[in-house]
Amino acid sequence: MNKNKAHQTATIAIFFAIMLVIQLISNMLFTIWPMPIRPTLVHIPVIIAAILYGPKIGSSLGFLMGMMSLITNSIVILPTSYLFSPFVPNGNLASLLIAILPRILIGITPYLIYKRLNNPGGLALSGLVGSLTNTVFVLSGIFIFFAKVYGGNVKALLAAIISSNALAEMIIAAILVTVMIPRLEAVKKNKK
Repeated sequence: MNKNKAHQTATIAIFFAIMLVIQLISNMLFTIWPMPIRPTLVHIPVIIAAILYGPKIGSSLGFLMGMMSLITNSIVILPTSYLFSPFVPNGNLASLLIAILPRILIGITPYLIYKRLNNPGGLALSGLVGSLTNTVFVLSGIFIFFAKVYGGNVKALLAAIISSNALAEMIIAAILVTVMIPRLEAVKKNKK
């Protein structure tokens, strides 16, 4: 039992390190990125870990992703930081819920899809649903808890996000998950 716990901890640590590197590189790249689309990529390791190792590890990594969002938005104050941090002006407990709960769910929904559809199409759908889970729950939280923001015209903000970032994120996640999971499963089998 102790060996299994150590393996889970090591797996979470490796994937979390990958998430941190992706976050750092994304932040640097998107400061010089000339396009208005700035997709989130840090959720992809959460999706992959959920499929490979199950919802316990996936949701743990999702929680860590949420904490990254909370910490980042508490330190680097942007006009939207209050949506993800209760520690900045206009933030509240709903901000904490938006920052963490959708990210935990990213670590569960792809696993459930792939468990049901264990084929390449299921992999693509798992990546798409994992990314969509983040988008739907974050934007729903914003709509429910912060609808009065932007003069009550939060629908325009949400539509802009869905039409640009969300589509790019879903496509990227579907492609990367479909390509990477078979290779990582092969490596995982060879280790045993």
